[in-house]
Amino acid sequence: MTTPASPDHAEPWYLLGAGNMGLLAAHYLQRAGFTVIALRRDDTPILERALILPDGDRVRLQLLCEPLVAHETELLCERAPPAKGAKPRQDPRARSNDRTNNASGIPPAGSAGLSRARPAPTRSAATTESTTIRRLVVACKAPFSAAALGGLPLAADATVLRLQNGLGSLDGLLPAGARRVEVVSASAVKRDGDAHRVVAENDTWMGESAAPGGPAAGAAEPPAWFGPLARHWPKLHWPDDFRHRQWRKLVGNAVINPLTGLHDVANGHIFEDPALAAEAEQLACEADRVLTALDPTWPGDSLPGVRALAEATAGNTSSMRADMQAGAVTEIDAINGWLLRQASELGIHLSAHRRIVAAVKSRHP
Repeated sequence: MTTPASPDHAEPWYLLGAGNMGLLAAHYLQRAGFTVIALRRDDTPILERALILPDGDRVRLQLLCEPLVAHETELLCERAPPAKGAKPRQDPRARSNDRTNNASGIPPAGSAGLSRARPAPTRSAATTESTTIRRLVVACKAPFSAAALGGLPLAADATVLRLQNGLGSLDGLLPAGARRVEVVSASAVKRDGDAHRVVAENDTWMGESAAPGGPAAGAAEPPAWFGPLARHWPKLHWPDDFRHRQWRKLVGNAVINPLTGLHDVANGHIFEDPALAAEAEQLACEADRVLTALDPTWPGDSLPGVRALAEATAGNTSSMRADMQAGAVTEIDAINGWLLRQASELGIHLSAHRRIVAAVKSRHP
């Protein structure tokens, strides 16, 4: 890792959720010269993981750790190790032959030629009780946000990167003066044995969070740390039209994830089955009604984009399908549930989304 050489680099980033995308973000941050500290439920001093980049280069990722106050709820993306003598439960996401478990994953558009990351420096880890967190990456699953953030000593003006599916998962959980930066990525990472394989390094967009009916997110100037990070995070952008890019991903997830999860099919099957294609069309059209009501500049043409996404990731397993296969909690409340909450405030009835949320929750309350 590059030695911090400026006041901006001297402030570390804390990582909440050392799963596939969290580790990829940590890798880019380290390459840009930032210290990354993983918040853990145990007293592990150093977290070591392997990343396999699209060009086949294997990177050893080392993260300093600080203990996180344990909660009964599973907080992070990683599962706790099985008890001694117990047979570990295999997660379909780890054994899947699909290219990625992310519905928004797109086939590789070429490698950015990343170099190997250097190991993180050794230092004594202090507990979060004596630390004020000024920079935080939230990459845990959306349903675990409240439990994971509970008790964290966030600074009143903390900067928080939200790297999660759906929307609204951090609402009411951050200090009033916190700067929340949303992250939308088309990159894809999957477990590959004991490593994390970067299947695709595609575009990633960042932008300011904004109220649904307020000014468009992304209009603010990027923070000072964004420039150095963009030089090491492939295809990282701070666009003026961030809100629309974020909503595009939301609609894709709201259609593809629950349909593939409920019917246990790969992404591409949705538009090959007439009945599922009809459901997809209704879900997309209902989402467009809500988003147009929130922002009259919304194009309202989501279905072709959802179809193209499903076809581009035809053999993939969506994250919600993988969760349902594993009997894990899904992110339905942060995806379709967010649309339902906005619709309720607007007085719009979304029969298809209400029906599909109920169906998913009937299997995984």
